Formats: sequence, C-alpha cells, structure tokens
Amino acid sequence: MPTFDLRRRLFAETLGTAFLLATVVGSGIMGERLAGGIVALALLGNTLATGAILVVLILIFGPISGAHFNPAVTLSFALQGTIRKSDAVAYVAAQILGGLIGVVAAHVMFQEPLLASSTTVRSGASQWFSEFVATFGLIATIIGCLRWRPEAVAYGVGLFISAGYWFTSSTSFANPAVTLARAFTDTFSGIRPLDAPGFIAAQLVAALVVTLVFRWLLGPADEDAPESR
Repeated sequence: MPTFDLRRRLFAETLGTAFLLATVVGSGIMGERLAGGIVALALLGNTLATGAILVVLILIFGPISGAHFNPAVTLSFALQGTIRKSDAVAYVAAQILGGLIGVVAAHVMFQEPLLASSTTVRSGASQWFSEFVATFGLIATIIGCLRWRPEAVAYGVGLFISAGYWFTSSTSFANPAVTLARAFTDTFSGIRPLDAPGFIAAQLVAALVVTLVFRWLLGPADEDAPESR
C-alpha cells in the first residue's frame, strides 16, 4: 500500500467531502423537486444517493487519506493514535472547506444561490440524542470493520448511513463538517445555523464515547474467561 504525503491526503479529504456534500444537497433538491410533495419519496432519493456515494468515495479515497470526510471520525482516529494530532487538525480544516465547496457546487448545478442560510428547524433533545446514536453507530461500524473486515468498510458505512436516514429523527447527519455545510443551504437537506451547534456537540461527544467503549471492547481478551459453549 503506497504512502501519500499530507498535501495529497488533505486534497483527498477536501475533494471527497465536497463530493459528499454535493450529493447530499443535490439529491435533496432533486428529490424534493420530483417527489410531488411526498416527503418520504424525497427522503428516499436523498438516502439512496448518499449511501451510494459514500461507498464510492471510500473506495476511491480510502487508500489515500483513510476517507474520513468527517471531523468526528478524525477525532476518534486521533484518540486511537492512528493519526497525528497536527494532521488531524489539518484534516478537519480540509473537511470543512470541502463541505462548503460541495454545497456551492450543488447550488450551481440546481441554480440556487451560492450560499444561503437554512431556515429548516432541527432542534430538541430527541434530535440531539439521534445524532449521538447515529455518530456512535457510524464510528462503531468503521472501527469494527477495520478490525475484522477492512475490505468491507465502504459498504458498512454506506449501509449504516442509509439506515440512519430512516431510524433516527435527525436523519443521521453524524458529521460535524456535513452539519456545518448544511447550515448554508436553504433546501431540503438544510439545518438552521442556530441548530447546528447542538448537533455538532452531540456528534463529538459520541465520537469520544464510542472510541472509549471500543477500546475496551476490542482490547485483549481475558485469559481466564470461560470458553463459550
């Protein structure tokens, strides 16, 4: 496996996150326009596109940068010691920049204002808890697949986020860079800037908790543990 320098890894994180947000926002706009007012149909289109692009992007950029595209994932990897803290900070900056570029790209494709403050209300304890659950599950998927089935990470992530769109009340943002970027689109996938900090806080707390939980769960097995029958 070749090793890529930081500049190339940061470019991969920026480009990958841009494509992710272009897909999330663009498919939301397309879904809403074609769904005839049926919100469930618009959400289904948004779901399928997002899950599919995550698989593709991780397959492309995983060997280059690890395909984080997500500050919560980068935080978890930094806590695990698999990325240097200085590199992690640079990754987060690249992800935020990429997210904003992706929103602008989607808006250009659909003739929307380049950036627009969202008016979609997404707030309250149930949605914050949903973001905690979604982020916990996403990072658990990544850690578990990397440990047992590294070749399946792309598919695991795509499937988990696809499911998360439907089993969480927040529609599973699970990503601070995505949350921040979606505050700048007043379309189907947007979130009010006022509501973004609650989502981001829940996502970062989940990243810390899931990392600690899986550090214990996947640690050395107890030598005196009874054999399962």
